[in-house]
Amino acid sequence: MAASVCSFLYFWRQDALLLYGDAVAHLNIARRVFDSRTPGPLQLGTVWLPLPHLLEMPLVFSDWLWRTGVGGSVVSMASYVAGALGIHRLARALGAGRAAWLATAIFVANPNLLYLQTTAMTEPLYLALWIWTIVHFAEFAASVRSPEPKLRGLAPNSLERCGILLAAAVMTRYDAWFGALLLLPFVVWPYIGRRRMFSDSPDAALRASLRRFLLLALATPALWMAYNYGVYGNAVEFATGPYSARGIAAQTTPEGSPPHPGHRDVRVAGIYFLKAVRLNLGDGFWQNPLLLAAVAGSVLALGSARSAAAAALLWFPALFYPLSMAYGSVPIFVPVWWPFSFYNVRYGLQLLPAVAVFSAVLLAGVWNRLESFAGRTASSVLAVVLVAGSYASAAMTGPICLREARVNSVTRVALERQVAAELARLPQEATLLMHLGSHGGALQRAGIPLRRVIHEGNYRQWEWALSAPGEAVDYLVAFAGDAVSASAEANAARLEAVAEIEVPGQPGATVYRTLRQAPRSEEPPGEAGNGDGTIARP
Repeated sequence: MAASVCSFLYFWRQDALLLYGDAVAHLNIARRVFDSRTPGPLQLGTVWLPLPHLLEMPLVFSDWLWRTGVGGSVVSMASYVAGALGIHRLARALGAGRAAWLATAIFVANPNLLYLQTTAMTEPLYLALWIWTIVHFAEFAASVRSPEPKLRGLAPNSLERCGILLAAAVMTRYDAWFGALLLLPFVVWPYIGRRRMFSDSPDAALRASLRRFLLLALATPALWMAYNYGVYGNAVEFATGPYSARGIAAQTTPEGSPPHPGHRDVRVAGIYFLKAVRLNLGDGFWQNPLLLAAVAGSVLALGSARSAAAAALLWFPALFYPLSMAYGSVPIFVPVWWPFSFYNVRYGLQLLPAVAVFSAVLLAGVWNRLESFAGRTASSVLAVVLVAGSYASAAMTGPICLREARVNSVTRVALERQVAAELARLPQEATLLMHLGSHGGALQRAGIPLRRVIHEGNYRQWEWALSAPGEAVDYLVAFAGDAVSASAEANAARLEAVAEIEVPGQPGATVYRTLRQAPRSEEPPGEAGNGDGTIARP
């Protein structure tokens, strides 16, 4: 808790809570569910899963928590603390004993996680949910085969808790969808291997818990696909629509440009993902020791079926992300390799739980083989030195996630600040037409309620306002190349430019005042659905 609060205060003073454009978008999605021209659950949009936004909603009722980003920080900080508790419990469950404190230290002291847990990004919440999913799975696996009736009686509750947390993870990030496919066989296998278990009452309770687990695991993604089908007419809109990773790649990649590293090449994709993992652990030489220790600890853990299953579930991002890069249009750019920039480097943090837990398992294994107090002390000191050296190197060069956020936000934040300054000069009740996914942070900084803005999430009103802006709103905020800019060009005779903002590296922004020649027409028909509702990228 102390580490969480101290890092929050530090990055708060650095004005770093809203550097990630995705963090701004998450807060705006949560806000627009109730602060919108068309409020309601359809404002949750698509692509991004809804649980993070639902958790942030009660917090961003406060204008201050929304504008500053602190509303998102609260959710992430609580997740960070929960994740740390889960890491300690999981390490002990896998036989690390007192070395579980090393696992906890590796997790809580990571400079990149310390930064991300101050933002509205989804990684801290997802990590906490996935860690606790595996905690309860490990406890289920330990009790289900126990000959002791008392211990075996704990299995149903452990399995049901595992299912609840898995469902929550599935509604947080798509990583968990892949992880769920790996988890299901491990859960079902004990039932297949013990047919007699269904003949007595304790085993009947266990069978009932399995049904509930399967219901949660399968119904949750099905519910999200049904939502996408009902709103967009496409059950996999989140994967194939214009705001999906594939859709964004198609829109932003110039024709004839080389594909991103790892495109259609799982081997290269795996190399880039591994580099992102190492950059999240340290700098230079210090990128390697903790990762190698974790691999060695995993090999050591293979002697136990329960530990082997946990290893598979903790290491699965090493398979998921290379496949996503190769076939899912999800690039990772690292600054030391082509194209020498920052993009999605934070995905390397997904292996932090595996590194933390299995480094502790390795240390416990070393202790078991060293009988002398001096030997155990020396191995403990070496472990502390490796962790301290890795994280000191990362802190000295700057956490890679913070550097990524800063590099990618410099021009965006500069543009949003200037646009926000112009918007603050407008009449307090003026209505706006603006594409929220482009630079919604400008509205956030200016403190303009989203109910005063017609944006792409208000599907029918959005289409109506684009066709007749002079009848729909008082002002247009157009960014070069977006739909509002095209509308402004088509309706130039009824508009007057009142401000123009240029920031190198960003599309030019123009604020137009509408010249009304007739009373505003009636509002369009009531919203039957939110046809697009999505902000930015996943």
